[in-house]
Amino acid sequence: MRLPSMSQSFLLAPIAECPPGPPGAQLRLAVLGARGVGKSAMIVRFLTKRFIGDYEPNTGSLYSRLVHLDGDHVAVQIQDTPGCIQAQEDCVQVPDSLSRCVKWAEGFLLVYSITDYSSYQSVQPLHQHIRKLHPDARTPIIIVGNKADLLHARQVQAKEGLQLADELGSLFLEISTSEDSQGVCDVFQYLCKEVSKLQHAGSTDRRRSSIIPRPKSPNMQDLKRRFKQALSSKVK
Repeated sequence: MRLPSMSQSFLLAPIAECPPGPPGAQLRLAVLGARGVGKSAMIVRFLTKRFIGDYEPNTGSLYSRLVHLDGDHVAVQIQDTPGCIQAQEDCVQVPDSLSRCVKWAEGFLLVYSITDYSSYQSVQPLHQHIRKLHPDARTPIIIVGNKADLLHARQVQAKEGLQLADELGSLFLEISTSEDSQGVCDVFQYLCKEVSKLQHAGSTDRRRSSIIPRPKSPNMQDLKRRFKQALSSKVK
């Protein structure tokens, strides 16, 4: 399942931090994947809209920014996670700190490098770990194959990424963080929209559950029937 194309990109507001807001006003995202797949560079590329060549990844950092989404200002928090995971066969060893991050987030990017097959193999167990902590199938997860510009060193074919995403019921996109800023913006933009829709659906469900159901109006035919039965019993 490929990521739908986007016609508009995010606009980064010139503020350093998100102001405090009411519950549900923030979109909480997490970027996960093996070490060296370009998670930190993706976040910086999205937030600054330009590639910082000498950028040093600050793993484990939480970025907070205000962005424009469908005409509204939305506070977005993006957790940059360290790549300290170990994939073994069909499972992955996830540190407690990373599990806490997964519990905190509402939407996820699972990133692998097309030049590193082992990073691709870590996607499925990470996906399973997310679904374990977020059983709701509506929780958005997007699989991203990064470093698509390094075709000469490709180890993971695009069809493999697409097949895996289809099996997991997720969206898929190959991007080049260093050469395709629009692709990076598209994937973050789409994830924000999906999380926002999920938040709105959750608030609607809560409002519905809080409404006290009105008592049903009495059935007039049933009342007439019981009235006739009462009269007939008195006549007897």
